[in-house]
Amino acid sequence: MVALGPLVERLLAGEFLCAVSDESAFRHLQDERTRERIDAYLRPLNRRLATNDEGSVYFLAWRTLDEGAREQLSRQLADTVNSLLPLLEWLQLVQEALGRDGPAAPGDVLKPADFSSRCEDHQGLRERLERLAGDPFFGSQSDQLDAQLKQVFKRLREHGYLLQPHPDRQYYLVTAKIDYLIDLVRFIRDEENLPVDDQAPSGQESLL
Repeated sequence: MVALGPLVERLLAGEFLCAVSDESAFRHLQDERTRERIDAYLRPLNRRLATNDEGSVYFLAWRTLDEGAREQLSRQLADTVNSLLPLLEWLQLVQEALGRDGPAAPGDVLKPADFSSRCEDHQGLRERLERLAGDPFFGSQSDQLDAQLKQVFKRLREHGYLLQPHPDRQYYLVTAKIDYLIDLVRFIRDEENLPVDDQAPSGQESLL
């Protein structure tokens, strides 16, 4: 288990691991024996290894929702819900600005320069990006397009939705945490009956 220690620590720290974010770790987690060993280690901690329906991303979940787990889960859910609307708006903006048929998917390459050129040519997109960048989740204080884009991409990287393979090159890869986000929104919509769609900007229903 010692060899898997760093991997378990990353999972306990809340990381989402996929083929884009860490191909080697993801490959280890695809091995059933490795998953069983990790689950055995996590059992006394009331945690378990989880994945989405597609098996594209691994993360930790609670094994039993006791009082302590419920309190922590409630705090995590509150933080996630607060970020859902700006993240959904970003997905919609990607789809429209880059002329895609569907939302961003794991492995897609995104370049701030592409957004900059499209927004400069389309006032509506420019205004939407400005509102999005100023959302508390992204926290941009600038009125300059390039600075706003830089802040948006920085926050998405910090939260694990994007990976920047080379710090000195301005392109990013979409991680499979996007799959988790979309699955979560579907769950809230279908199972919890929360009004995510009613609050979402026009057109976001097509993402789901």
